[in-house]
Amino acid sequence: MSKRDYYETLGVDRGASEADIKKAYRKLAIKFHPDKNPDDSSAEARFKEAAEAYEVLGDKQKRAKYDRFGHAGVGGAAGGGAGMNMDDIFSQFGDIFGGAFGDAFGGGGARGPRRTKGSNLRIKVQLTLEEIAEGVTKKVKVFRLVQAEGVEYDTCRTCGGTGQVRRVTNTILGQMQTASTCPSCGGLGKGVKSKPKDADEHGLRREESIVEIEIPAGVEDGMQLNLRGKGNAAPAGGMNGDMLVQIRELDHDRFTRNGRNLHLDQHLSFIDATLGAHVEIPLISGKAKIKIEPGTQGGKIVRLKGKGMPSVDSYGRGDLLVNLNVWTPQELTAEEKATLESWREAPNFQPAPDPREKGFFDRVRDMFS
Repeated sequence: MSKRDYYETLGVDRGASEADIKKAYRKLAIKFHPDKNPDDSSAEARFKEAAEAYEVLGDKQKRAKYDRFGHAGVGGAAGGGAGMNMDDIFSQFGDIFGGAFGDAFGGGGARGPRRTKGSNLRIKVQLTLEEIAEGVTKKVKVFRLVQAEGVEYDTCRTCGGTGQVRRVTNTILGQMQTASTCPSCGGLGKGVKSKPKDADEHGLRREESIVEIEIPAGVEDGMQLNLRGKGNAAPAGGMNGDMLVQIRELDHDRFTRNGRNLHLDQHLSFIDATLGAHVEIPLISGKAKIKIEPGTQGGKIVRLKGKGMPSVDSYGRGDLLVNLNVWTPQELTAEEKATLESWREAPNFQPAPDPREKGFFDRVRDMFS
């Protein structure tokens, strides 16, 4: 099922300011908050959908990629935000509401121990033009942190497992209670009691694994795909980080790419350019024949509609632009030279008059007199 446009999800136009986007998200988050809509799966889905849209449109770089490439540019074709859970949302977007976010729904600003998120992995994937044209699944070897087996945890003594410490201060308005992240456990509510020798202080160890990455057709060099949850594990069973896949497009020996269009240099013999011909040319997949009109000049461009690269958002294909160049032979036999010499002064083998030359119009008049 295809995703809704993020701007449509938040109810803003594409030229909306950062403030407008933030305001729209806040309004939807309050309206569909799970605490306000208990046991309402549709409201929870809308809450997650709005959070995913704001995650992209609220970030300048992600928004720019989305505007250019659509969902595929921000990971929509490789996991997207569909896997977001409530802890993920609250950890990433709670800052736009402040502590009042939880208070507004009776949460008092505290939702229990904090779930950390593992660090992101960044990798580069090299693709040929043929792979990009069709889309491809790549298997990549990575080393990432995973939760080690046999790790035991202790409840934090400072916060008692809540992940927060509360303080009461006296003000002119009376006593005020505030909550802050526990300095001992970092908000996790627990710490590592025992672990295997190959695990670090957080109970994590580095492991080699093979990850399958689905690359959508039409991606471009420099584009970044986001595989949610495929990064490093987090301490104490938190959320995995993401895997950020940067696309590197390899040079092609025949084609040059410009967005969705492809350019091909095709050399013609002097005879084919003069008399005309049907010439076979390569396509990114297969071959085609193009008609060379008699008297074709070097530098002419033949456009083949729809024979370029696909759009990453499936909005059709670009064109193939064939640049025709007339090949001048460098080695001739004596007989070939003699034949060409006999044509040297022939009228049809003279270059066309240049309008900038003095006497141009007089020579044109003489040609037709």
